[in-house]
Amino acid sequence: MKRQSFERGAGILCHISSLPNDYGIGSLGKEAYEFADFLSDAKVKYWQILPLVQTGYGDSPYQSVCCRSGNPYFIDLEQLQSDGLLTKGELEDAKTPEGNIDYGRLYVERYKTLRKAYARFDTKNTEFAEFVAGGKFEDYALFMALKQTYNVTFDKFPEEYKFKNKEALEKFKEKNRDEYLFWIFLQYEFFRQWKELKAYVNSKGIRIIGDIPLYVAYDSSDVWGRPELFDLDEDLNPVAVAGVPPDYFSKTGQLWGNPLYDWQRLEKEGYSWWTDRMAGALELYDIVRIDHFRGFDRYYEIPADAPTAETGKWKKGPGISLFETIEKSLGKLSVIAEDLGVIDDGVIKLRDGTGFPGMKILMFAFDGNKTNEYLPKFIAENSVTYTGTHDNDTALGFIENMTDEQFKEFSVNLRLALRYEGFHYPISKKEDAVKALCVCALGTKSQISVVPIQDVLCLNNDSRMNTPSTSSGNWQFRLKKIPSKAVASKFRIAVGNTGRSW
Repeated sequence: MKRQSFERGAGILCHISSLPNDYGIGSLGKEAYEFADFLSDAKVKYWQILPLVQTGYGDSPYQSVCCRSGNPYFIDLEQLQSDGLLTKGELEDAKTPEGNIDYGRLYVERYKTLRKAYARFDTKNTEFAEFVAGGKFEDYALFMALKQTYNVTFDKFPEEYKFKNKEALEKFKEKNRDEYLFWIFLQYEFFRQWKELKAYVNSKGIRIIGDIPLYVAYDSSDVWGRPELFDLDEDLNPVAVAGVPPDYFSKTGQLWGNPLYDWQRLEKEGYSWWTDRMAGALELYDIVRIDHFRGFDRYYEIPADAPTAETGKWKKGPGISLFETIEKSLGKLSVIAEDLGVIDDGVIKLRDGTGFPGMKILMFAFDGNKTNEYLPKFIAENSVTYTGTHDNDTALGFIENMTDEQFKEFSVNLRLALRYEGFHYPISKKEDAVKALCVCALGTKSQISVVPIQDVLCLNNDSRMNTPSTSSGNWQFRLKKIPSKAVASKFRIAVGNTGRSW
């Protein structure tokens, strides 16, 4: 496989959910277009987001009810009102107090609003009829309709539905056709709005980096629809589950709980499921970041009944054959490999064999170790550099947690790295160090350098997106407003000074 070459440029990481508006969670509405304008003003070439999927238990975009779905929460309610599907009064009622995302409130209230919109929608219009007939969301809509009816995980569905008896499901769909069509309507509206937003973003010369997790959630239409592709027992319970061993983030490892793939079965089917998934991702995004890329070389298998991830073992993954097969079908893949965590020679060989750029995190660089692979002098062109990711502290939060002595050492090492890149940046206080870290990221040899919006705005850990191995308080961060032209101007200067200008 040949290396994928990306145009040298700067990126900003900000998920759709984090955009401001009056309705409790970011959407595909006017604020998303305004954010694209901000990126354009700041001379940013890449907008990175997290998975766009409909979230399930825990509200994580990495635990979805369907890996190909769009999140109904992101549907722009003002657009529905303009289309005559909501009244002004209903739109007013949907307004939510400012602040972080309240997923409990959203789950109770947002679907009520969306059902009102669906009640006025003409399901017989040609475009929607074609969307339904395409069958892309058949399993998803049936799964969600069953969930609404029985309010249990799919393994607790009545036997005829749990094991997908075709005749029983046809009868269920006919009896519950309105509910079935409601869920397809949500996907229709989401993808219609996303297509328009993406076209606008691309018209600004900005490419979207999207994210897909390696694994899917157990209680999902993906597992329910094709259980034979996963490591399940005869009663559809996971035999083993996914996670990672003890590491930087957790002393007992991370027990994710996702079912593992039956890679032998997937290979026998010519990896068609993965090819279809990647094709869908490349329709949504310009570049796909694959989360937990190391799992394609070797993956961590944890007994399903284990209380922690400490008792797992490594198993061989599909390796490069998966990507060679996908590339034969889809052509050259625009992919970024998330190669963080426990990395060994096998993962490096796989990453280099695919030609995908890996990730470099500057927060991990300045520990005084002169051979640290994240130091700018060791960062090669075929990579993507970040100050930090959605799983890290914000840069300011990271620095605020340092002792005075640690901060002093960090500052010295950061200044040395900047000098290596050809910059002199004074650091007298912690906010200066955040700005210096951003400049350092932009100044590396990486084709793409990405700064989370929290670091652009120098926000503390109150704005952190996610803390791994915790089940609450995550994914809630929201901007109070679209960053100003002054912020765009400062970032534009940094972009230009580091040779990433347009």
